[in-house]
Amino acid sequence: MTQSGSASAELRRTLGVADAVVIGLGSMVGAGIFASLGPAAHAAGSGLLLGLAVAAVVAYCNAMSSARLAALYPASGGTYVYGRERLGPFWGYLAGWSFVVGKTASCAAMALTVGAYVWPEQAHAVAVAAVVALTVVNYGGIQKSAWLTRVIVAVVLAVLACVVVVCLGSSASDAGRLDIGASEGAGGVLQAAGLLFFAFAGYARIATLGEEVRDPARTIPRAIPLALGIALVVYAAVAVAVLSVLGAQGLGQAGAPLADAVRAAGAAWLVPVVRVGAAVAALGSLLALILGVSRTTLAMARDRHLPGSLAAVHPRFQVPHRAELAVGAVVAVLAATVDVRGAIGFSSFGVLAYYAVANASAWTLDSAPATRVVPAVGLVGCVVVAFALPGVSVVVGAAVLAVGVIAYGVRRRVAAR
Repeated sequence: MTQSGSASAELRRTLGVADAVVIGLGSMVGAGIFASLGPAAHAAGSGLLLGLAVAAVVAYCNAMSSARLAALYPASGGTYVYGRERLGPFWGYLAGWSFVVGKTASCAAMALTVGAYVWPEQAHAVAVAAVVALTVVNYGGIQKSAWLTRVIVAVVLAVLACVVVVCLGSSASDAGRLDIGASEGAGGVLQAAGLLFFAFAGYARIATLGEEVRDPARTIPRAIPLALGIALVVYAAVAVAVLSVLGAQGLGQAGAPLADAVRAAGAAWLVPVVRVGAAVAALGSLLALILGVSRTTLAMARDRHLPGSLAAVHPRFQVPHRAELAVGAVVAVLAATVDVRGAIGFSSFGVLAYYAVANASAWTLDSAPATRVVPAVGLVGCVVVAFALPGVSVVVGAAVLAVGVIAYGVRRRVAAR
């Protein structure tokens, strides 16, 4: 086997700042905004906006910690690499396990979201087809993925802009519905923050693609906050617009919040457009998720935490082709057989655990108190928000992490013999 096709081969650095920002936006400004507003409003009432602010603060701290670490360790794998290098192999493994398991469930959820919007009666079949199609796109190289993500982001942003303009410009809009004083208390706000965090978590994709970014020491620290800032502005505008029309109770009961909002605003003609936008957004999220999970799988396979054969890089396309095919196969099976409507909470728990390791890793970069504020706030925020999620999500998430810890211990014991 040639070096380029071996497990030790490096990926090709082709992504600039704009490409990295687009991939981050494709992950964040995706199906999460179409799906998470309703459950968050149900949890927090009009405190939804406070929950969004809390989620944004935690996400900002996570993003800054990730950016500092990614500039120092520009390799595929993200926090798996940072935890390994700064805290030790176990913490890197735990971060990688949390990411791969949680985001694999998210992939299935996004695929089923595509199916639910495109052809509800055949949602599972459409979901599997979407997974297969996007796995093929990713197999063809990172630049093809970046180009397709750019198109998807443009479509989704246009649809969301229409929703905001129609809702805020309608006679059904009432600023009185934005009163955060009528929230469901601190517990509800924190739970909403955890659910909304699902929609913010995509900036990790920029870090996990660190080995494919040009000049990563400059590109990644620029791209992550840019993507996060744009996503926050979009989310805040959409949340305010939808809440002003439906109110907290109506939003909490809405099955398709954005579609219900434009219908209530007297623009029923826009409902099909919103449905298409939601499907396209889910496709964008799924595309970026498969990218991120396959790169973390690559990094873990290089260290033999996963089968070493998954670390191979395609000699022509310069992508971790076996990891991509393995991730695509697992997601396709889940999308065909499992109902993953509860995956938002489960995914958030896993990703918050992942970022807790990132913040702990960033804490070790500098002993100056001023530079430790952000990772400290991020670490505490991740832990608090994770355990404020719905009980089922916490129990299942903790159980899955425990399985990963046991597997790590067994592997170490076997290797020591």
